[in-house]
Amino acid sequence: MGKAIPALDLMFLLTETANSPKHVGAVMLFELPAGEGTGRVRAIVDAYREAMPIAPFNYVSERSIKGMPRWQVAQAIDMGYHVQHIALPQGVGEDEFLKVVESLHEAVLDRNRPGFRVYVIEGLPGNRFAMYLKVHHAIIDGMSAMMRINASMSATAAASRIEPFYAIDMSSPRPKVSKGILDRVKSLQSTALRQTAAARDLYLGVVKKQLARLLSSGTPGSEPFTAPRTPMNEPIRTPRSFAMMSLPVAEMRAVGRELGGTLNDVAATIVDEGLHRYLGALGKPVARPLVAMCPVSLREEGDKEASTKVTAMCVPLGAPGAAVQERMAQVVAAFGSAKTEVKAMSKDTAMMYGITAFALGEVEAELSQYSTVVTKPMANFVLSNVPGSPSPLYLNGARLTGSYPISALAAAMGLNVTLTSYAGSMDFGFVASGTSMPHLPELARHTREAFDDLRAAAKRPGTEPKVKRPRARAPAKKRAQAASA
Repeated sequence: MGKAIPALDLMFLLTETANSPKHVGAVMLFELPAGEGTGRVRAIVDAYREAMPIAPFNYVSERSIKGMPRWQVAQAIDMGYHVQHIALPQGVGEDEFLKVVESLHEAVLDRNRPGFRVYVIEGLPGNRFAMYLKVHHAIIDGMSAMMRINASMSATAAASRIEPFYAIDMSSPRPKVSKGILDRVKSLQSTALRQTAAARDLYLGVVKKQLARLLSSGTPGSEPFTAPRTPMNEPIRTPRSFAMMSLPVAEMRAVGRELGGTLNDVAATIVDEGLHRYLGALGKPVARPLVAMCPVSLREEGDKEASTKVTAMCVPLGAPGAAVQERMAQVVAAFGSAKTEVKAMSKDTAMMYGITAFALGEVEAELSQYSTVVTKPMANFVLSNVPGSPSPLYLNGARLTGSYPISALAAAMGLNVTLTSYAGSMDFGFVASGTSMPHLPELARHTREAFDDLRAAAKRPGTEPKVKRPRARAPAKKRAQAASA
């Protein structure tokens, strides 16, 4: 019979193509203890191959009688295929290593096998090795992936436990309650009512926003399909370009406090500024603000299920030509307005908003291949922040020194910038369509220089007053309950 695939996860399966794979990944760099080498790495590879995947990492998608894919447990799993061991030639530098990662990230995962692969890569300078992971987005999102990766490692170098992310049971034990036919009918009715209410709320919200836009009133909030067309919105092709960089979290927070924003505001500001500089260097500057699509997790506290539970907001960023400090103020205001809108939605409405926006974005991406006259990109790029471990982590005694996300490209957005915090560092992973966004390390360099400029601006005397964020309003139902209390 198989297991039903949730709507958003199903969307990732149905819209996947050879040019637009829908897997997410990460590059993790490890430093071996002094005097140690191949033996410890070989032990990791052997342990990973011996560990058998558990759900959903043992699932394959198969067509049902009705034609829609459903999850089925794989009949056989070749762990030698899923866990690869690569040795780089002696003297390989970072540029060559990035090319290897780009090549590994390009290929679509085989639908006839479970949707994950692990590559252990030896030969990096400084007694280091790397692990590159790729997992289909239909079975995991960034938050769930990070929780599993953290749980697969140890807090001390002395620990010898090796347990891969795909073999860890993260679910909380719950007693199974057998439901009768009446209970199942009631559950279906409740789900249908919630989805109907969510559809109604979403429709009314869209109508109100369009009226406000026509009347030039109200706060902007999330603004999909208002982005300028840029090289990031050209048709996505198979080659991938990848870059990574790290910044100190404490310094980013300090700059944010000084200028009235958060860590996320600082990240969005410097990526926005970096992109304007990068596009200018390509000879393709833009005349309107770039729009970032930012995933928002809908997971409740303690939810460790391996699935995708997100919505998204499309945030207009700073004006072209704005000074970096002025750009920060514009970003703070824009994110505050968008977050207010998302927080006012119910969870069901927010989920439906994300599914609808993603679906419309994929439709626009398809239409734009034939004409860009009547279509507008949903956004220019994806910007996401996934919290990581605040403390150092170890794998078989090797210290994790950096963790750089590499996400999927979707909906005609040929750039994804995902960052994750780890042990006092903010690690940025940049991935793009290599045909339209070449030399991506240049974007990382511009982003780093933008942070240097923003930090200098924050230290200058006469810094502008801190920006006040709009207060988020509770959903209408909660406000009514509070009023009647």
